[in-house]
Amino acid sequence: MASPAAPAPTTTTTAAADVDADADAADAEATLAHVRAYWLSIVPKSPIYGFLFSGLTITSASSSGHMHATLPLSSTHVNSKSSLHGSVSATLVDLVGGLAITAAGRREKNGVSVDMHLSFVSGAREGDVLEVEGVADKVGGSLAFTRVVLRKVVQGKGRGEWPVVARGSHTKFVR
Repeated sequence: MASPAAPAPTTTTTAAADVDADADAADAEATLAHVRAYWLSIVPKSPIYGFLFSGLTITSASSSGHMHATLPLSSTHVNSKSSLHGSVSATLVDLVGGLAITAAGRREKNGVSVDMHLSFVSGAREGDVLEVEGVADKVGGSLAFTRVVLRKVVQGKGRGEWPVVARGSHTKFVR
């Protein structure tokens, strides 16, 4: 006995998927605008951010607490060995972890640091571009937990092939 053919998709199903995609795109645009506005509001209050990260570009953000940014490295970012300075990596973990919290639900505040861990995996040099990914794994009533990965952008390769420069985890008190 032959099995019945699957029903053809309806325009209603397609239209609903289009509405969902449009809503997701609108949410991502609104969240990106929110995170960029928050970033611009904190730079004048924290001169270190203006000094180190004037070239930072926030490229995407979602209300689920996931964001990406890029940073071209200059002489300001490297140590005496001409490699990315560990303090710059740590400050990026602090900043981008906080921005991921800000993205999560479009929060107005992202708290204060409670704990941070950082692993240095490989190097980056002046002239390289870092792609920084931040994820707010959980934002609770008192604490938020984030992960941040710094990758060196390699032209001609996909993001999954870019070498990891550093990984960090960051816990913040958010109440």
